[in-house]
Amino acid sequence: MSATGPLDLGELQAFVVRLGADMNAAGEPTHHVQERLTRVAVAYGARSARITAFPTFLMVAMGRGEPAALELTALAPTPRLDQIAALDQLAQRAEKGAIPPAEGLVALEAIADMPPRFGRVVCIVGYSVLTAGLCLVLHPALRDVAAAAVFGALVGILRTLTERSPPLQVLLPVIAAFMVSALGALAVENDITGQGLPPMVASLIVFLPGATMTMAVLELATGQVVSGSSRLVAGAMQLAMLTFGIIAGIEAVGVRSAVVFAATGDVLGAWAPWVGVVVFAVGVTVANSAPARAFPGLLIVLLAAWGGQVLGNALFGGYVSAFVGALVMTPVAYWVSRVPSAMPPHASFLPGFWLLVPGSLGLIGLTQLAGDADAAGTQDLLATVVSIFAIAIGVLAGTLLVDWAAATGRFVGDVSGSIARRTPWTGRPRPRHGR
Repeated sequence: MSATGPLDLGELQAFVVRLGADMNAAGEPTHHVQERLTRVAVAYGARSARITAFPTFLMVAMGRGEPAALELTALAPTPRLDQIAALDQLAQRAEKGAIPPAEGLVALEAIADMPPRFGRVVCIVGYSVLTAGLCLVLHPALRDVAAAAVFGALVGILRTLTERSPPLQVLLPVIAAFMVSALGALAVENDITGQGLPPMVASLIVFLPGATMTMAVLELATGQVVSGSSRLVAGAMQLAMLTFGIIAGIEAVGVRSAVVFAATGDVLGAWAPWVGVVVFAVGVTVANSAPARAFPGLLIVLLAAWGGQVLGNALFGGYVSAFVGALVMTPVAYWVSRVPSAMPPHASFLPGFWLLVPGSLGLIGLTQLAGDADAAGTQDLLATVVSIFAIAIGVLAGTLLVDWAAATGRFVGDVSGSIARRTPWTGRPRPRHGR
């Protein structure tokens, strides 16, 4: 018997499995999904529920020997930021048993059918602004910012055309990388842009498997070997596809990579990256439909990430700067998520990742990366891969820091239900204070 009326195990099972599948699609770690769904089941009185989550599917049984429900998430489109926030709010209500399972299923359908806050044209413009902001972070010349905005609009159009076709979304990184790199190579050769790397990196950054790699590291560190390994392989495959598209696009137009990646000294001042963070936050809010009133919280998280990265670069160098930025960003994201209008932490991590990767490339120094023309592509790829893993480890370290603070009472309050209630390095339940 739940607080909402007689318990219908079949209805509850359908709600829990669908909720978990949507949480999977939103990018939450599998161990986090299992923990939250277990709390949901207990809140409705199903204390013997058995829940198993993997990146591509989820199984839920209401007890030993009971039939299991299966939900696939392999081709589920990535939710927008407003949908992730709405899903997190629904999960919080379910963890308290505050919504009947039947109403929960209706709410999940409503979240899936939520229209974007802005129209398609505005979203494309927003993606163009997002790209221009990222380009500013890379210390570009002024004309490179304009080129980045054009490339961003092109990628925004491609994303809009394929948003309702998951199979095409699989090929989208290759198609977008091919088109952007080909246009970028031609623009550099004809002296339209000063250097090819900042506009290209900025427009393609959303295709880097940042969330996938970060979740892989988190899951491997918490003992979820199958989930972590599968995400790691999937992320490596997406990186390979993106690299292939870039190389193929440059070769298709017959421009040497040494010309494309050559750097120039005509760049904007030290103010550009800080302005770029603000411009990027505006673009993310529009292009990814961030919830209303969530912009201040998102901007705080992004400024914390960038400030931590600048500090890390000054203390340790460019390659470690991404780790420090992620380490600073994670507790700030948890803290900001306590504000009712803010997004849940995992919704802030993805924009933060998009900011940290190109930021680390800029801090390492584009001129140094392009110093050896023959090895430029290899060095850029190496820097990108190192940055991805540095960010993932930084998020892991930041999460452990938040968990430690919560366990010792230094972090007061439940952070939108997002802090894991078990000690990650032991897997044992953590006692709750005051109970």
